[in-house]
Amino acid sequence: MALNPARSLARVLGGMGALHFLAPKPFDAIVPRQLPGGARAYTYASGVAELAVAAALACPRTRRVGGFAAAGLVAAVFPANVQMAYDWRHRPAPLKALAYGRLPLQVPLLAWALLAARQGAREQSAAPAPGTAGPGPRA
Repeated sequence: MALNPARSLARVLGGMGALHFLAPKPFDAIVPRQLPGGARAYTYASGVAELAVAAALACPRTRRVGGFAAAGLVAAVFPANVQMAYDWRHRPAPLKALAYGRLPLQVPLLAWALLAARQGAREQSAAPAPGTAGPGPRA
């Protein structure tokens, strides 16, 4: 079975999006305090965004846009990862390493999203134009 970057990223984002609703407290804790309003609103909004992007990645017709949306989402949540690294700077070494390690991992995640967008573009260019697929009218 061949690796499908878009579908695998959709599963990851879908799972993380669901976690924003099932266990919101850890996500609340990393919302940058400089943002206006309550952290829970940002947790739920980012959960909705992750679920929406996952759905876009799962559907071949929206996969290209979903890949670009995933790249934007990775960039948008980067400040939360920075906040976590800052907040955890005095924690024990393994936890600090986890928090700091999340920062460079955003680069391959961004590359994964762009790979999914390219996959969607290839699929769209290989698909027949609307109205041209299938057999012609019967006589």
